[in-house]
Amino acid sequence: MSFSQKLDSWYTDFGRSLPWRGIDDPYRIWLSEIILQQTRIEQGRDYYHRFLEAFPTVADLAAASEQQVLRLWQGLGYYSRARNVHAGAQYIMQECRGRFPDTYEGILRLKGVGRYTAAAIASFAFRLPYPVIDGNVYRFISRLHGIATPIGTAAAYNEFEALLLKQMDCRHPDRFNAALMDFGSLQCKPRPDCEACPFADECVALRTGRIELLPVKPAKARPKDRWFYYLHPRWQEAGREYTVMQQRTDQDIWRGLYQFPLLEADRELSDGELQQAMRRFAEENFQFPIPDAQCSPTFLHQLTHRTIHARFVQAQLPSRPTLLPENMRCLTAGQIKDFPLPRLIDRYLRQL
Repeated sequence: MSFSQKLDSWYTDFGRSLPWRGIDDPYRIWLSEIILQQTRIEQGRDYYHRFLEAFPTVADLAAASEQQVLRLWQGLGYYSRARNVHAGAQYIMQECRGRFPDTYEGILRLKGVGRYTAAAIASFAFRLPYPVIDGNVYRFISRLHGIATPIGTAAAYNEFEALLLKQMDCRHPDRFNAALMDFGSLQCKPRPDCEACPFADECVALRTGRIELLPVKPAKARPKDRWFYYLHPRWQEAGREYTVMQQRTDQDIWRGLYQFPLLEADRELSDGELQQAMRRFAEENFQFPIPDAQCSPTFLHQLTHRTIHARFVQAQLPSRPTLLPENMRCLTAGQIKDFPLPRLIDRYLRQL
């Protein structure tokens, strides 16, 4: 029995039933693939349905504002994906006359689409013979063939792609790729059940005792520590509580999302240092003095390459500030919920 036949037999018995499987709508497949980048299927499924309900077609997504897209994406993280999928929808409507690209090369032109995502869309939507290679596939194939090439590089992708192209069922590339991903995710897991594996008799890693050593991963860089100190001014007006929010506009994390005015430091500040720094920050940037403020405990927020140490400084003001920068706005507590927020800010608000 060939590799593809053995894989297909396993998939018949154990393959997953997913809402984006068994369809050929490139828009829905593209949307699912972008959502599932760096996201577990259990979490991504809800967002997939939520996006389709809000934006049933690529035209609907293109016509939406970036703020609408980011708000719907809130909590999923890696917000560049939301901006990319929005830009991709506008590209399809403006440059492709509303028609989704139907070639591998055309799909690669969509913003935020790399070789894996292009291969997935090409094979699932258009039945084009491009193998998908994600982390699960790397693990399965590296163990099966004993490949020690460090993954995550263009050279590794080329090596694994060339190997899989020889083994691929080109008549049914969509089913082959679905089976390949499911096998790596469900069977050839980090701690696999090798006794139940249909490839046990030919697995080089099992024969040589290297199951736990493959695939070879590049060394991870230590996350960088950053210290965020947010000013949370509050005042009463017409019986409602107001505060100030600003939109992140620089080329940094959470671009396009809203937050409280931020003072970033290069180290951890003591309570006394924080009180003093925040008074100076408020007077220099907003021209309003703040009375004694209440400092929150530290909120730790872990990102892939950064560890955020955040504290929130609440300041009760006697009235609305008379002068604010253009990128800031006064909002009620209820209005804040209508804006896209980083999960860190959302966590803080939920604890108030």
